[in-house]
Amino acid sequence: MKLTVLGSTGSIGTQALDVARERGWEVGALAAGRKLDLLEAQVREFRPDVVSVAEEVWAEARSRLPGVRVIADPSEVAALPADVVVNAMSGLIGLVPTRAALEAGRAVALATKEAMVTAADLIWQAAARGGGRLVPVDSEHTGVFQCLTGEHLADVAELILTASGGPFREGPADLSGVTPEQALKHPSWSMGPKITIDSATLMNKGLEVMECASLYGLPLSQVGVVIHPQSVVHAAVRFRDGSLKGQFGPTDMRLAIAYAIDAAPTGMTRPGDVRGARRGPEVAGHLGWPLRGSWDFREPDAARFPCLGLAYRAGEAGGLLPAALNAADEVAVAAFLAGRIGFTDIPRLIERVLDETPPGVLSWDTLAQTEAWARTRARELVAGVRA
Repeated sequence: MKLTVLGSTGSIGTQALDVARERGWEVGALAAGRKLDLLEAQVREFRPDVVSVAEEVWAEARSRLPGVRVIADPSEVAALPADVVVNAMSGLIGLVPTRAALEAGRAVALATKEAMVTAADLIWQAAARGGGRLVPVDSEHTGVFQCLTGEHLADVAELILTASGGPFREGPADLSGVTPEQALKHPSWSMGPKITIDSATLMNKGLEVMECASLYGLPLSQVGVVIHPQSVVHAAVRFRDGSLKGQFGPTDMRLAIAYAIDAAPTGMTRPGDVRGARRGPEVAGHLGWPLRGSWDFREPDAARFPCLGLAYRAGEAGGLLPAALNAADEVAVAAFLAGRIGFTDIPRLIERVLDETPPGVLSWDTLAQTEAWARTRARELVAGVRA
């Protein structure tokens, strides 16, 4: 297996390289941002032919990585020959490389949820044009994928995504005074700061609902969310005959990453085109994971966590609203982490942007225009909160 890993210095990217190390897979190309120390170590270990870095550190990277082709365009890296392209780039910057990989006919293990959230129709069109395939990496979506293997999508009544509930699932009732430090203490998963804050607001689960509907071709009304503090059950499918099928296991993203990479070469070419994967060897000693303890399930608190409802609203509306939602969330989370707005300002700011988003038909051009507009408007609203 020959891999390309985009976002190699982030949380998912480094864990994908952990799996590659365990499996003995070749890594032909890497795309990173600005973390040159970590990238340099990755290059020494995996010896890729090509790496991509942020343009502002390109010259330094060239001097530090002799013998390696260094470029500043992750889309060029994404299109290079590989058995699987793991796209672990966080945010909308991962959208164009996803398109490039699919149009080049690559099999993509996709951790960049923003691609399917903001541009699902365009992404599937890219796969159809180039012959690319797609499998999700998120633990919830690989869980759904595994539950659907061997099943008929017409028999599905509901896809169910679980959420830990984040650090504030038990309180406090008033979230207006919580700090970034408190919000970054996720009870179950080790993730990057942006996705950890999104988990605390439940926006991450809202984005996953939108992604799930886009991946499997079902309306949002058939994608539900339950709070499951133990984070053992990652996803479930309820069928029309009333039966339920669930996927559960340890809270280790490497399991989902390994499955996605194994499945990607025969992955989806259109929504719901689910085929199973032949599972590889064990990942990191989980065969002895104990099946015991109590599992709890509860409804999410929509009043305390309005971001979940905002995601459903944007997903139901479709068009350009998902792009505006995602861009506004990125700005709001960054502002919260910088101490410029409060925790409860995040959904207020996003709602304002949704209310003001101009109508339009989704295309690559209008997507970029809406994303830029939403960022600008969100920054204006952040400035208004500070004032």
